[in-house]
Formats: sequence, C-alpha cells, structure tokens
Amino acid sequence: MRVFKNKPFARFARKARIADAVLCAAVADAARGLIDADLGGGVVKQRIARRGGGKSGGFRTIILFRIGERAFFVHGFAKNERDNIRDDELAAFRMLAAEMLAYDDAALARAIGNGTLTEVMCNDEAVSQSGHGLDP
Repeated sequence: MRVFKNKPFARFARKARIADAVLCAAVADAARGLIDADLGGGVVKQRIARRGGGKSGGFRTIILFRIGERAFFVHGFAKNERDNIRDDELAAFRMLAAEMLAYDDAALARAIGNGTLTEVMCNDEAVSQSGHGLDP
C-alpha cells in the first residue's frame, strides 16, 4: 500500500511533530479495519496520539483511503482547536477522494514531481518503530 501526504498536511505534520512512522501506523490500523470514523466516499478520520499522550486529546487526520491500494493524508487538526470538520468540508473531501483515488501511476508521479504530494515511506524500519505492520 502506498501512503502520501499533500503539501498542507505535510506542513501540519511538521509543526505538530508527527513522524512518518506514526502516519504509517494510522494507515496500518485503517487497513486492519480499525477506522475511527468512516465518513463515506473513501474519506476516513483517524485519531493520532500526541507525543506522550493518548489519542482522545490528540490529533485528527482526514485520509482519502482505498484499502490495499493507497492512502492520502489531506487534512489534520488538533482536537483542542476544533471539534470536527464542517459538512461543506466533508463534501469537498469526498470530491477530492473521487479524483485522487483514481490517480494512475503517471498522475501520482506528476503530483510527486511538482511537490503537490510527498510519498510516506512505510518501510520495515518505520513500521517497527511504530509497533505496527503495514500490509501491502
């Protein structure tokens, strides 16, 4: 399974000090059916714990997700800053999911090449640090 983050999410993750291994663990959980909220249309919400804390007061991430294929982290926020996403944001995420989950390898390569997406390397080292496996 390939995992990506868009530019705004990459900025959020950097500021929040969320390591790629943590993102890999969140996708691994989702791939095993441990999804915090299935918002429909390929959009899921996964909770991520703050460093040294639990998931309940941590971060919320929006992932465009197709099991066994790919996952795109597109939005993140701290639970203490915001309760949830708005209905209009959810509609936009569903439209984005329909587009991005249909990307072929050439479209992915273009998005990576122009800096719109960054691929998250969920290799054995990252997975072992997170304590979770990531099924292909």
